Amino acid sequence: MHHRIITGVMMACAALAAHAQQDTTPPLNAQLQKQEIAHGDPARWSRPDRTPQERERTLRKEIGAALAEARQACKQVPATERGACLKDAQHTYQADMAKVPQLLAGQ
Repeated sequence: MHHRIITGVMMACAALAAHAQQDTTPPLNAQLQKQEIAHGDPARWSRPDRTPQERERTLRKEIGAALAEARQACKQVPATERGACLKDAQHTYQADMAKVPQLLAGQ
């Protein structure tokens, strides 16, 4: 009896771990990343942003990418929770974008 319970718990933990490790990168982004990796590190990865405009563009791009990943993750949750997940992702995006001037001022 205990063996069945332990086996069941282990299987449930394995299923949860597999679900947690699902990739949230949108398929198009993943394909582009693979192409870039095949060519080695792009020169832009080694070159820091020099102007405030470049820093702002990079920051906004990163915030947008985080939103895309959050939306992709929301597709993995049950339909009953999806609306709240998307709303939360959008709220986080808006809050992050509102902080851009403060983040740039601190650099």
